Amino acid sequence: MVLKTFGWSFAVTALGLVAAVLYGGWAGFGVVAILSILEISLSFDNAVVNAGILKKMNAFWQKIFLTIGILIAVFGMRLVFPVVIVAISAKIGPIEAVDLAMTDKDHYQELVTDAHPSIAAFGGMFLLMIFLNFLFEDREIKWLTWIERPLAKLGRVDMLSVCIALIVLLISAMTFGSQAHQHGGTHADKAETVLLAGIAGLITYLIVGGLSSFFEDKLEEGEEREHEAEEEAKRQGKPVSAVKLAGKAAFFMFLYLEVLDASFSFDGVIGAFAITNDIVLMALGLGIGAMYVRSLTVYLVREGTLDDYVYLEHGAHYAIGALAAILLVTIRFQISEMITGLIGVVLIGVSFWSSVRRNKRLAAEDSKDKAEIPSGV
Repeated sequence: MVLKTFGWSFAVTALGLVAAVLYGGWAGFGVVAILSILEISLSFDNAVVNAGILKKMNAFWQKIFLTIGILIAVFGMRLVFPVVIVAISAKIGPIEAVDLAMTDKDHYQELVTDAHPSIAAFGGMFLLMIFLNFLFEDREIKWLTWIERPLAKLGRVDMLSVCIALIVLLISAMTFGSQAHQHGGTHADKAETVLLAGIAGLITYLIVGGLSSFFEDKLEEGEEREHEAEEEAKRQGKPVSAVKLAGKAAFFMFLYLEVLDASFSFDGVIGAFAITNDIVLMALGLGIGAMYVRSLTVYLVREGTLDDYVYLEHGAHYAIGALAAILLVTIRFQISEMITGLIGVVLIGVSFWSSVRRNKRLAAEDSKDKAEIPSGV
């Protein structure tokens, strides 16, 4: 099972490390290995959240996520994205940006750093909305009940998460954005950039998340109709066709996953520049890490890990909230990628430990109940 799920990741790792040696020698090998570990540690919470969404898809869309999805993740976010943000921020063409990345790596890194406030604002707001909507949802299983129970009651207020997110964005733009480090322009310009990028992130979440939820609801309605049609077809001995609406639902959920992955990858892409400014080594290292995140997501789905360890999803969403806050703070202050990765790992580790304790407690209660039942009953 492990080899089947992680086989492609192992193969990509071998090819990526060989390519790193051929391109940059053993120094390149070391850089790619470090970047791979960095990406996996920063994105473990991404895998847990993705698994919660991916388990709603069928086997076909899980394969799409591992094939087309990984192409988008590796080439789109880890290779093309740094070039695009440089092209936009420096107001040059993409070909010129690639040439700059290959010939003047220091200037290329400088341009990416200048674009960081807008990237952090966009990704921070998208992730913040995910965290707030999770926090305000009234769910049957609660992890930190002293926090989640009162917030679930507050969640009955319409558009509360949007209002809080806009307040956070406004504060971030006035405090962090107006004092962000830059190589030109005024402080007001940077604050306005943060504000616009944050609103773009919020709108992206509302559009993609809204469409995903809409088609997911339609999918459930379609499944009910399909079940009724199948029962009727069995009685009449006729075949029944699949509901086409399921494809739309799966497509928008896939689109939501890709935007979510993009938001998670912002910190990894920016953090990679602290290790290297070579886009080839960066793409190799982050690409290998992205493959493992994809495989881990599918592994969690197929093993039913989220059903067995019910607090894992809670821990991942708290990690998302922490990452959103960190991204907004990094608009002005530099925070070590090690801290970012450790926060996510610790929160998920604690939630896993809490899940294990819960399972043991339930098992003990079940054994006690059985022991109390008379043997003759």
